Amino acid sequence: QVQLVESGGGLVQAGGSLRLSCVASGLTFSTYAMGWFRQAPGKEREFVAATSVRGASTYDADSVKGRFTISRDNAKNMVHLQMNSLKPEDTAVYYCAADPTPPPYGSSRYYARNEYRYWGQGTQVTVAS
Repeated sequence: QVQLVESGGGLVQAGGSLRLSCVASGLTFSTYAMGWFRQAPGKEREFVAATSVRGASTYDADSVKGRFTISRDNAKNMVHLQMNSLKPEDTAVYYCAADPTPPPYGSSRYYARNEYRYWGQGTQVTVAS
């Protein structure tokens, strides 16, 4: 079955960096669009970033533009989220997600939580002020 396993979360000071990774198994990774979402306590799960099947196109939430970068390595079945200039408001559980029906270029579907069929268990990121 499809499994997504995140790693790389932790506690970091404001202004610091973390790199999250997600390894996928049980799917033909190079045919899936991939995304990262996050959920803070008491809040809805929200879109962070997404990448097309070959990584040629990426999409970011306004709140993370210029600070976070999504990338993927299809040879290793992995997707990464490089997070720089972290802020306390970035504190959340971060989830990797896989979409078996990749949207066309520029589609708003990349940003939609219900577009993604498979989800990881999440990794906690805590940013201290």
